[in-house]
Amino acid sequence: MPLPSKPRPAREPAPVSVRDSKSAPAAAPHRGPCSWPCLLGLLMLLMLLPLPAIGAADQPVVGHRIDAVIDPDAGTLEVRDRLSLPGELQQVTFALHEGLRPRVEGGSAVLERIGRDGHLERFRLTVADKDDRDLTLAYRGTIRHALETLREGMGRDRQQLIGTIDDDGVFLTGYTGWYPKLPGALNLMELRVRVPTGWLAVSQGAGPEPVDGREHQVRWREEQPQDQLYLSAARFKLYRRSTPHGEAQAYLRLPDDALAQRYLEAAADYIARYSRLIGDYPYAKFALVENFWETGYGMPSFTLLGSRVMRLPFILHSSYPHEILHNWWGNSVYVDYAAGNWAEGLTAYLSDHLSQALAGRGADYRRDQLKAYADYVQGDEDFPLTAFRGRHGSASQAIGYGKMLMTMHMLRVMLGDEDFRNGLRTFFRQNRFRTANFDDLRLAFELASNRDLGAFFDAWTTRTGAAELKLGDIEVSQGSGGGYVVTGSVYQIQQEPPFPMLVPVVVHSERGDPRRVLATFNRRAARFEAGLAAAPARVALDPQFDTFRRLLPEESPVSLSSLFGADTGLLVLPAAAAAATGRGYEQLAEGWRQGQAGWRITWDNELEALPGTGAVWLFGWENAFIDVLARAGNLALDAQARRLTLAGGEPVSELDAELGGVSVALAVRAGDRPLGWVAAATPAALPGLARKLPHYGKYSYLTFAGEAPDNRLKGQWPPGDSALTRWLSAARPGLRMPARSTLVPR
Repeated sequence: MPLPSKPRPAREPAPVSVRDSKSAPAAAPHRGPCSWPCLLGLLMLLMLLPLPAIGAADQPVVGHRIDAVIDPDAGTLEVRDRLSLPGELQQVTFALHEGLRPRVEGGSAVLERIGRDGHLERFRLTVADKDDRDLTLAYRGTIRHALETLREGMGRDRQQLIGTIDDDGVFLTGYTGWYPKLPGALNLMELRVRVPTGWLAVSQGAGPEPVDGREHQVRWREEQPQDQLYLSAARFKLYRRSTPHGEAQAYLRLPDDALAQRYLEAAADYIARYSRLIGDYPYAKFALVENFWETGYGMPSFTLLGSRVMRLPFILHSSYPHEILHNWWGNSVYVDYAAGNWAEGLTAYLSDHLSQALAGRGADYRRDQLKAYADYVQGDEDFPLTAFRGRHGSASQAIGYGKMLMTMHMLRVMLGDEDFRNGLRTFFRQNRFRTANFDDLRLAFELASNRDLGAFFDAWTTRTGAAELKLGDIEVSQGSGGGYVVTGSVYQIQQEPPFPMLVPVVVHSERGDPRRVLATFNRRAARFEAGLAAAPARVALDPQFDTFRRLLPEESPVSLSSLFGADTGLLVLPAAAAAATGRGYEQLAEGWRQGQAGWRITWDNELEALPGTGAVWLFGWENAFIDVLARAGNLALDAQARRLTLAGGEPVSELDAELGGVSVALAVRAGDRPLGWVAAATPAALPGLARKLPHYGKYSYLTFAGEAPDNRLKGQWPPGDSALTRWLSAARPGLRMPARSTLVPR
C-alpha cells in the first residue's frame, strides 16, 4: 500500500503510498506520493545570523529568531519573530495565516495588509532605515483546520490538512502560514517553542534543547537555508540514539521501546547507506514522528508517519528509507517546482527500486512501473516530467515517480554505474541548500561523464509518451574465429519521433549462457551484434525492463490496476445475494464510482449479457456472470462450495471457519478488456476490501482473511513470451539473466 504523500516545501499538500515526500508548491503541504494540489508558489522569509553565500543568486536568505507559545486547547499560536532581512531588500511581501494580526514591535518599518489568498493574508513590509535590517514581528491567533479528503482515483483517497493546533496534536508547515513567508526566499531558523507540560515540539535541524531546564520549552536551530519551516507537537515519548552521521530520534505517542529501537536502528543503517552513495547526511538528526492521522510525510530531518502506517511491517524498509532519502533530494536540494519535480522519481529510484534490486527483484519492480503507466495514463492524462508538481492520483504517480525513476535507470545504463554515482554526488555537492531543476541535474551528470546529455534530457523530460519497440532482421552466421554471430535490428514504432535510448538485447546460447549487448538509438532503427561460443537459442529484447516503453500484452498480465485505471466500465452487483451482503456490495461500488464519470452500476438481473467492451467488475459468489469470469480466466470455480482453483491446481480460496472466511479478488482478461471479481466472505469485510484493494493494483489475484480483512495471498499471472523474444533453436535450455550490479553492495 503506498504511503500518503508528504509535505514538502510549502508547495503542495500531502499522502500513504507508503511511499510520498516533498511535493508541489502551492496549496497544502505534502511529501511523497501525493496529492498536493494547488501551487500557491513558494513564499519564504528572512533569517537572522550572518547569511552564508548559499542558495541561488535569485534566492535571498532571511533569518527568523522565533519565540512561540502553543495552546492546543484554545488552538492558538503566539509568536515574536525577530527577522533579519538581506541587505538588498528594503521592501518585501510575505504571507501569514489569516487572523494572526501581525504588528511591528521592534525596528523601523511600515506594515500594510495588501490582500488575501485563501487562508493566507498578504502583507507588505517597508523598511524605513536601509541600514537597520533587523526587526521584530509579533502576532497571535487561532490555527485550526479540519482534515480534507481528496479523491485520487477509483477507490483511492487520502486526507490532507492545511494546518492545525489541537488537543490531538500540532501540524504547521510553510503552507499553513504560521511564520511570515517571502516569495522565493530561503530561511534560517532559531526556534524556541513552549507547549503544555507533557508535550514535546519537533522541528527541523538540531534539538531539542531544553530552555531553562524545562522539557516542554525547547529550542530548535537550523543554520542552513531552508525552503520552508515546520512545527509538530504532541504528547510524545522521545527515544534517542547517536550514529556516526547524526542523532536518530523517535517520537511516539505511546511508549513502545521495541518499535522505537527498530526505527532508530533502521535510520542509522539507511543514513549510512545514502551518505556513502551520495554525500554526507546534511542534518544534525533524523526523527521518526508519529502523526495523528495517516500520513507519510518527509520534512527536513524528520518524517511524519501515521500511527497505523508506521506499524505496518513493510514500512520500515519501504516508505521509511524513502522518507530518509528525501533529506538529500527535496529537503536539502530543493525542487524548482515551476520547472518540474525531479525529486520524487529520483528518490523512488534510489530507495524503493534500490531495495528491490538488492533483493534480486529489480526487473519485476521496473515492469510494475511500466504497467502502472500503461494502466493509469490514458490519453490526455499524459504530461512531461517538467510539468509534474506532485502526486494527485495514480496517473500523476505513474509519471512523476515511475517515468522519472525509469529515466534515471536509462541514464545509468547509458553512463555506467561509476559515472552515474559520480553524477549523483556532483548534483548534491553543487546544489546543497539551494533550489535545483532538470537543467542542474543534467549539468551534474554531464560533468561527471564528460558527455553531452542535452538530447537525452530534452526527450525524456519535456516530451510525453513512451517508446514502442519491435525486434526484427535476426540473422545467425559463423564467426570468423569460430563460434556464432547473431545480428538484428530494433525499431521504435510509436507515432511520435524516436527517443534517444540504449536498449539491452540478451542472447542465450543452447548452453544457457547469456550475452548482453546494447542497441543504441539515434533514429528509428538500431542494430546489434552478439558473439557466442555455442549455437544461439534465444534473442530477447529488453527482457529485464531497462527502458521506458509500452509493454506488449504478453509481458503485462492483467491485474487489478487494469480495472482501476480504466476510464469507463460497469460494476455489476449480485441480485441473489443476501440483503446485508447486497447492500455491502452496493456501498462498495458507490464508493469506487465516486469521481469516475465513465463508470456505472447495475444489478446482474438487469443484464442479459455483459457488454462487449469496457472494463467490468463483478461482485459476489452469487453473481449471475461468474461463469463468464471462470471461462475467461481458465479457472475452476465452484460458487456453491465457494471454492476457487487456479489453472495450475493451486486452491486460492475456501471457507475457513476459524478465520471467519476468505475473501477473494482477482482480474482476468476477457478478450481485449479486463474483467474483475470481488467476493467477500462476510459483509463485515467489505469496507476493508473497498479501502485496501486499490492499493494492490499490481496484483492479479489476492485473498484476505477475517473482517479486517488481512491479506493472505497475492500474486501475478505469469507473463509469456512476446514478439520481443525469438527462439532460434528447438532446444529450450534453462535460461538465466545476466548478473546485474547494484549501486551499493548487497
